[in-house]
Amino acid sequence: MKKLIARISLVLIGLIAPMAVFAETASGELTDAYRALGLALGAGFAIGIAAFGGALGQSRAAAAALEGIGRNPGSADKIFTPMIISLALIESLVIYALLIAFMLFGKI
Repeated sequence: MKKLIARISLVLIGLIAPMAVFAETASGELTDAYRALGLALGAGFAIGIAAFGGALGQSRAAAAALEGIGRNPGSADKIFTPMIISLALIESLVIYALLIAFMLFGKI
C-alpha cells in the first residue's frame, strides 16, 4: 500500500511540477529563471530517456545476437557484423539526443 501511495504521489508531482516551471508573469511572459529551468529539465530528460532507450535496445540486440551465436557457433561471422552495425545505429540516436540536449542547454 505504501508503494502505491508513493507512486501516485510521484505521478502527481510529475504533473504539477511543469505548471510551476512554466508559470507566467502578470504580463504573460515567462521569467528568465523559469525558462532556463524548463530548458534545463528538458535537456536532462532528453538525454536520460535517450540513454535508457539506447541501452535497452543495445542490450536486446546483443542478447539476440549472442543467443544466435550460441545456438549456431558457425554463424558467428555472419551475425557479428550486422550486430555491430545495428549497435552503432542505436548509439547514433543517443548521440543525436545528446546534441539536442546541448542545443537546449546553449539556450539557457
